[in-house]
Amino acid sequence: MLALATREGLNVVDTKREAHSAKDTGQRPKFNEMVADIKDGKFNAILVWHPDRVSRNAGDLGSIVDLMDQGKLKEIRTFSQRFTNNPNEKFLLMILGSQAKLENDNKSVNVKRGLKIRCEMGLWPAPAPTGYLNSKLVGEKGIIYTDPKRAPIVKKIFEKVADDGWSGRKLFYWLKEIDFRVQRGKLLTLSNIYIILRNHFYYGRFEYPKGSESWYQGRHEPLISKELFDKVQQKLDINKDRTGEKKEFAFTKLMRCGYCNSGITADEKFKKLAKGGTNRYVYYTCTRFNDKECKNASLREEELVKQLENMIDGINLDKIGIKKKLKAEIDRFQKFQESVLGAGQKLRSRNADPKEYVKYILREGTVEEKRHILESLRSKIVMKDKEIMLEE
Repeated sequence: MLALATREGLNVVDTKREAHSAKDTGQRPKFNEMVADIKDGKFNAILVWHPDRVSRNAGDLGSIVDLMDQGKLKEIRTFSQRFTNNPNEKFLLMILGSQAKLENDNKSVNVKRGLKIRCEMGLWPAPAPTGYLNSKLVGEKGIIYTDPKRAPIVKKIFEKVADDGWSGRKLFYWLKEIDFRVQRGKLLTLSNIYIILRNHFYYGRFEYPKGSESWYQGRHEPLISKELFDKVQQKLDINKDRTGEKKEFAFTKLMRCGYCNSGITADEKFKKLAKGGTNRYVYYTCTRFNDKECKNASLREEELVKQLENMIDGINLDKIGIKKKLKAEIDRFQKFQESVLGAGQKLRSRNADPKEYVKYILREGTVEEKRHILESLRSKIVMKDKEIMLEE
């Protein structure tokens, strides 16, 4: 095209190379840039190999024709054709652009039809799940084989849940211990393990595309029986029911273990009293994500709060913005007293101790208020041997 420009004596103002698909409207940065430049009068013609390079969708094609109607785009020159602001030439341009869109649409329909036919034949039209390998032979597209290295481990994953009641986290540590890796060389994450345990593919059936409710019987060799799969689902559902509503604890996600650098989680326990009633206790402990043998001891929430209160005594509250927060709270309370109790009843801010306010929030505040206090510290809290400290 540059040779054509030289031969025709055309002045090439700029060259733009577009790498994005022309299928969808407005998704090509260079095309959008070109349209903006034409509107700004930087140039008034386009030199392109074929009309379908300008547009393969109705939206982009419309913007080009609009520029011609406005007189800002004088001409589009291709290797063998010329389009100007002439009704017949614009009509031909729109036909060629629409033809390109028709080709795109037909390709999409043909691809979907081909995938559906492949699925009906029992062939898997995507990368093989862990435990299987895609055939690389010509003429075996969609055929997958069991992975001799990983398939036995995948089968054991199902058996350990169904027969031994293993949790996903226990499976995670076991797979990490035996250094089980997927084909790309990465370790399985906890979420990947649950994806495997919920995947019907391993007993022979599959849904494609996911969520379509279109089910097919695969030609691949099943790794497990349908009975084993159903048993695993029952175990997973029971564990899910036991979990119930997710509990929110104030001081999680804000601390790390002083031994293995894992996060700190919380758990609640209930103790029946001899005279009736129940006491609730919350314990903070290491998640043991980085080291399942971590020996860090658990810490009761009451003791944790006491240590946090002592920590507050040694912190300059001006630096973490607590005084500003305190003043806002006092102003809010004063407005409440004035409107409910009368103008004579006021709380004097000079008598309020910011540190006592922070300690009160740590003891009696909501989960959000407690987290706000600790997030204001701008340092991670380290828990080690039932003691906490600010990270240096």
